[in-house]
Amino acid sequence: MIKRALTIAGADSGGGAGIEADIKTFTVLKVYGMTAITAVTAQNTVGIMGVMEVSPEIVYLQIKAVCEDIGVDAVKTGMLPNSEIVLVVSEALREFNVKNIVVDPIIMSSSGYPLIKEDAIGMLISEIFPIALIVTPNIPEAERLTGMTIRSIKDMEKAAKEIKEAGSRYVLIKGGHLGNGNVTDVLYDGKEFYYFKGRFFKDKNVHGTGCTLSAAITAYIALGYNIVESVEKARKYIEGAIEHSLQVGKGNPSPNHIWTLS
Repeated sequence: MIKRALTIAGADSGGGAGIEADIKTFTVLKVYGMTAITAVTAQNTVGIMGVMEVSPEIVYLQIKAVCEDIGVDAVKTGMLPNSEIVLVVSEALREFNVKNIVVDPIIMSSSGYPLIKEDAIGMLISEIFPIALIVTPNIPEAERLTGMTIRSIKDMEKAAKEIKEAGSRYVLIKGGHLGNGNVTDVLYDGKEFYYFKGRFFKDKNVHGTGCTLSAAITAYIALGYNIVESVEKARKYIEGAIEHSLQVGKGNPSPNHIWTLS
């Protein structure tokens, strides 16, 4: 039977991030993708023009519909725009005993548009992090979650330790924003650190890489790989998607989610 992955996130009309990026990633990695849409965004490669949040009741019903009929092998959360949606997602994941939860703590878009209300950030930490298998913040997100300034690998390690205290089994701090010639991501399991090094594409400010990476991690977890294997494979996938990125509009390029098929 094909493995099943659910994404609980916002929709990106431009196709580079959000639900659209997640479904493309799931499909390419041979996982059956399902959705619970939390917000509809009007955006393109230049930026976000507007956001309409979905009612918490409909978010809950989407999760219920998927869990009760199809089932879920792994789930990722992306854009959770307000405290009501954070709470209902947390309650639904607990109610339906969903495991293998990947949390991409999206706070702001790559163009600088806020994607979660301030009062919901604390609830995200207290309600969603404790049930997460892994939380995957980039450096600006980790700084917002911890109040730290992150300028080095050591800082990333400290931030991972602090975020881990919220209860997730693993924390992955993504190091792309350090921009120091290469990329080092730091994974922490509460006892030891794992380091994943890769290329830094300084001329490619690609939109939607965080969504795509967390979706790939989710897909590989659904397929039965452990966390370290899932992160390693997902990083190779996103590196290729960035290297072969697509200039589809006037702004930032989008990941080429189907680069492995060419």
